[in-house]
Amino acid sequence: MLVNIQSLIDAAKCYEAIRAIRWPGGVGCPKCNSQQVIKQGFDDTQAHRQRYLCKACGCRFDDLTHTIFAGHHQPLYTWFLCLYMMGLNLSNQQIAQELDLDPDDVQEMTAQLRTGIVVKKPPVMLSGEVECDELYIVAGYKGQPEVVRSQGRKGRRRRLKARPGRGTKAKEKPPIFGMIQRSGEVVIQMLNNVKQATIAPLIKSTIAPGTLVFTDEYQIYAKLTAWGYRHFHRVPCSGGVCPRRRW
Repeated sequence: MLVNIQSLIDAAKCYEAIRAIRWPGGVGCPKCNSQQVIKQGFDDTQAHRQRYLCKACGCRFDDLTHTIFAGHHQPLYTWFLCLYMMGLNLSNQQIAQELDLDPDDVQEMTAQLRTGIVVKKPPVMLSGEVECDELYIVAGYKGQPEVVRSQGRKGRRRRLKARPGRGTKAKEKPPIFGMIQRSGEVVIQMLNNVKQATIAPLIKSTIAPGTLVFTDEYQIYAKLTAWGYRHFHRVPCSGGVCPRRRW
């Protein structure tokens, strides 16, 4: 007896799974991250695709907004089946045959699934108490990166020699900038350099205004107060690090 495998997939449960993955703590607005969200019916063409309205910013969105599934003509359960068959190590050609799809469509689907379910995830917004710091790396043997130092810390004894001064990509010593919310999320990004003009847009787009930001004494952080943040920095002193002081 021949069975259409797509008929075995429950579309409603697929959308329940997406909601559980995207919003384990409750539906949040993809624009402002607010949870002041109300339901606004279902999609006209996909009966189980819930629509929402954010009462905080007025954004309208649905279960698939800002995911790789948005804007595609394939039903959600087809994506789930494709993902399942990828787990069975089936080739794209085999998946196309099993699901009766065009091989080019399957190629695009598998490529996007490998990059993750949510490829347009809203940027993280840190708040409360956030630590900012930067460290530098140089290329190690056989292409392995090796940490040079974090601001205010001694470097490793055995490492490749790098050019003196602050790291930049041009010097093959790119700076890695980290922002860590205490008991929260972490944002790490490689920068071209560690100038105020470089870190300002990143900080402003990642850390909520009014947040208490802890840093070392490096001068790139001198304008944090002017940018709308409360700022404390660590001051090195003999025998260790002195208590944090307001900038």
